Amino acid sequence: MNIQPAKRVNEIQEYYFSRKLKEVAGMNARGENIISLAIGSPDMPPSQQTIDKLCETARDPNAHGYQPTAGLPELHNAMAGFYKRIYGVKVDPATEIQPIIGSKEGIMYVTLAFCNPGDEVLIPDPGYPTYTAVSKIFGTKIVNYDLCEDRKWQPDFDQLEKMDLSRVKVMWANYPNMPTGGNAYIETFEKLVDFARRHHIVVVNDNPYSLILNEHPMSIMQVPGAKDCCIEFNSMSKSHNMPGWRVAMMLSNKQFISWMFKIQSNIENGTFRGIQLAAAEAYNTNTQEWHYINNIENYKRRRVTAEKIMEILGCTFDSRQVGMFLWGRIPDKYKDAEDLTERVLHEAKVFITPGFIFGSNGKRYVRISLCAKNDKIEEALERIKKMEW
Repeated sequence: MNIQPAKRVNEIQEYYFSRKLKEVAGMNARGENIISLAIGSPDMPPSQQTIDKLCETARDPNAHGYQPTAGLPELHNAMAGFYKRIYGVKVDPATEIQPIIGSKEGIMYVTLAFCNPGDEVLIPDPGYPTYTAVSKIFGTKIVNYDLCEDRKWQPDFDQLEKMDLSRVKVMWANYPNMPTGGNAYIETFEKLVDFARRHHIVVVNDNPYSLILNEHPMSIMQVPGAKDCCIEFNSMSKSHNMPGWRVAMMLSNKQFISWMFKIQSNIENGTFRGIQLAAAEAYNTNTQEWHYINNIENYKRRRVTAEKIMEILGCTFDSRQVGMFLWGRIPDKYKDAEDLTERVLHEAKVFITPGFIFGSNGKRYVRISLCAKNDKIEEALERIKKMEW
């Protein structure tokens, strides 16, 4: 039969980690015992109160039916309380917050709500690959803007102002930044809000890392007027050790939320009631001490070992990075990052991420995930030490 896929299938590739993890699984099946320091999937559990609430709700025989796509009021209120408590930002829980199942889905809702095929979107390089993939799937034109180490991975607004922005509808930003670990600065957020206002562009700040190795979490919504022209994503995956639970949120003004919800309501149904109530419990009961131990102390210990690995690899890095990764520049002797990461994978049996998957500006960088137990990161260090350097 002469059946061909839609053109969009050929516009994208299988997600790098999806493809590479198949290779790693094959190596493990052969007994090679790969240590993965590649993916940002927290290995610690959520709080006990969160798990208890899930179990309690799951035992309720009336809790298993379809739930409203808009989400439970308890979750809306808990998310609003979290933003007030952590960032000092007041939002209307009924109209300015929308629960979603993850940032990937949120990227899709923004694209479908604001962009027609052929419209342009500004995407950082390096940046989260899903910004690019979703744009290709829905036929929006990608315009990259550079993030560079000498600017602390912040946007170059002089460069942006020189671009033809007449067809740009959305600008993707991500602070604190992944993969580079560049922190959020109020000056950057102020410039992004001003840029959005003057050019009639929706700026989306993807903000799942602000509590990780970061004493001063920030939100773009702290800037006066940001709600009028910006959207912010936030997720429980990293901050509350709940990546598999699939709970995140979009914040913006009432109009933007309503447009995105119209798309969302035609794509997904509401999340299981137990997950929503447990997520609300996590937002309401996780103390400052819990966050400090889980999101700063644990990762701080792991980061010390990751920095030793970077030093053995001959990579340079900024010790002020935040988030759950360590980003380092490779030595000049390597053609590109994959030369180094493939050697480490096959000789030391340690999987780390080559920066090229995040864009052309990442091709001379590697990323180490801190989402592995201390003993595993220590073992990875010892294996890499034994390589011939």
